[in-house]
Amino acid sequence: MVCLLILIVMYLTAVFGPVVAGMIGLSPYAFDASAVSAEKAGAPIGAWGGISPQHIFGVEWGTGRDIFAQLLFGLRISLIISTTATFLTVTIGTVVGIIAGYSGGWTDALIGRLMDLVLAFPFLLIVIALSGVLTQRLTQLGVPQGNASRVMYLILVMSIFGWPYLARIVRGQVLSLREREFVEAAVAMGASRRRILFTEMLPNLWAPIIVYATLTLPAYIGFEAALSFLGVGVIPPDTTFGSMLANSVSYFNAVPTYLFIPGTILVVLVVSFNLLGDSLRDALDPKTVS
Repeated sequence: MVCLLILIVMYLTAVFGPVVAGMIGLSPYAFDASAVSAEKAGAPIGAWGGISPQHIFGVEWGTGRDIFAQLLFGLRISLIISTTATFLTVTIGTVVGIIAGYSGGWTDALIGRLMDLVLAFPFLLIVIALSGVLTQRLTQLGVPQGNASRVMYLILVMSIFGWPYLARIVRGQVLSLREREFVEAAVAMGASRRRILFTEMLPNLWAPIIVYATLTLPAYIGFEAALSFLGVGVIPPDTTFGSMLANSVSYFNAVPTYLFIPGTILVVLVVSFNLLGDSLRDALDPKTVS
């Protein structure tokens, strides 16, 4: 319940935080020359990275941009990417897994080989190598140039390469469900395949699907941060947790708070999702509790 409360606060902050930041006059794009020292190559003025009543988390080295405002906007971008990618992954994986498990035969074999093919690709290398080409292709298809196309690219690649894991789980569950009495009764009554799959069987699969979603979302948050750290994510002046961590590495010895503050929030967010997923798994499947 504590983790659930933390996540609710995080999502509310992502939704309303930038609005509140604008109301109090904070912007992640505004430079504050008075908060950095020109004599010290742009080092924040004051202790702990320039933490002050005006900048409660300090300022960015060299620019004086407010770190608290960057976190508010970066949290929104990170959650948009990870939540949308998780939704698409769960949707595709659930639909494909149900169809493969219930159909059997050549349909199941074809989908199984497709899953094997997708899982065989070196995910990280492909994401980095094709980022420029596919981002440009999305721009040509009408997606706005810049971070909009990059965000769309990250969502698509996470979804395309992430669905086979859930599809295999769902397929295994469906293989046992299709022999149950309620499915045989629906078939005997002449129910359509669509009704059998999505009205009779899907409600019996929601427990593993929800657990998988709560465990996939933090993985995507961490993956997006890693890609931004490697320079494949959003481009400045927009920020995410990964880009902030990448920028902070150069100044870690002088301003450690610039690394620890976004890093701590990222850890809290990911751990909260993981613990919530573990709790849901134990609650929805009591037989797994030792």
